[in-house]
Amino acid sequence: MASMMCANYGHLEQEVKKLEEGGIDSFHIDIMDGRYVPNFAMSLNDMRYIAGATKKPLDVHLMIEHPNNRINLFLKHLRKGDTVYIHPEAEYHPSTTLLSIIQAGMIPGIAINPGTSVETVMEMLRIVKKVLVMSVNPGNAGQMYLPYVGKKITKLLSMKEDMDFEIYWDGACSADKILEYAPKGVRGFVLGTTLLFGRDRPYKDVLQDIRRLKF
Repeated sequence: MASMMCANYGHLEQEVKKLEEGGIDSFHIDIMDGRYVPNFAMSLNDMRYIAGATKKPLDVHLMIEHPNNRINLFLKHLRKGDTVYIHPEAEYHPSTTLLSIIQAGMIPGIAINPGTSVETVMEMLRIVKKVLVMSVNPGNAGQMYLPYVGKKITKLLSMKEDMDFEIYWDGACSADKILEYAPKGVRGFVLGTTLLFGRDRPYKDVLQDIRRLKF
């Protein structure tokens, strides 16, 4: 997944086309409200533009307070099969928000912060289809990996078959992390400045190199 908050906004249309041509699987859209996380990133209009510019799936990561209050603003611009992640801590009743995502035909997901334990989201693991594990604190690109997150991923990997969810990695995704965790069962990785963007190479070449890491 391409982390589009790391893309060149001066040439967003070209970025989407070049990533598509390079074989990207999906587009990861980080929405931040400046309250749940201390930053602003992509907007509703950015998401809507990318949704109209590609047929590839969108992976929408809502880093906003009380997403249930605004969830329909996002859902009406998405397509069936797109994924929407919420942070459980950001909502009084996260299962209600997840149900809205399901009823709209989207794939429900939760994002788990480094400081969030698996035990606190156990019941939601029975609802969601995707779990986005944050290996850095949310809100900014280019952060350092927090090593203790590896133990959390190991715990989730032991549960994913029984509870029927897939695990995805977000933050500081380097080649060694893909080499270690893809064979263990992590399904996908959000690619940002560490591996994909700012390489001064065609995206197709970069993505081919990344895919070779997994096999």
